[in-house]
Amino acid sequence: MEGIIVNFRGSNHVKSGNQMIILPKGSDSKDKAAKLVGKTVTWTSPAGKELKGKVNAAHGGNGAVRVLFSTGMPGQAIGTAVKIE
Repeated sequence: MEGIIVNFRGSNHVKSGNQMIILPKGSDSKDKAAKLVGKTVTWTSPAGKELKGKVNAAHGGNGAVRVLFSTGMPGQAIGTAVKIE
């Protein structure tokens, strides 16, 4: 399954560098997003390095999920594709 990184998780003043909001393709409700909890997410950088994370929870009611990555994510990751396994 694939998804798109939408944004960092955080408030107006503080952003969490290693937590991202991802919108999986085909996920349009909170119930579908909840089924993805525990799956592994892989983002490949333009240089070929892979960063792995884990789906923690559903985010909102439109099918988005929160992903906790092991390391901080670069800003260039926003809008790019990830693999959800």
